[in-house]
Amino acid sequence: MPDFRAPAAAALLAALAACTPGARTALGSGPIPASENACGSAARQDLVGTSVGALDPATLPEPNRVIFPGQAVTMDLQAERLNVEIGPDDAVARVYCG
Repeated sequence: MPDFRAPAAAALLAALAACTPGARTALGSGPIPASENACGSAARQDLVGTSVGALDPATLPEPNRVIFPGQAVTMDLQAERLNVEIGPDDAVARVYCG
């Protein structure tokens, strides 16, 4: 009787490999997909490194939120909302949609 364990194991491994997520490009290594830039965050990357004192929330597109270290925030995803994350050094650490 033929041994089917090796081919069955190979088929199982191939099926499991198909379930892994695809590789993403490293940050800054290509254009930002439209779905990740619905809020216009690509145009606001100049804010990264800006002191929180120099940040004028009135100049940010609506809707937006400025998130300080340790601040509780909702986990709802709003693709059109611009998030400005402040780092522990009181400077803008990250600008992203969500």
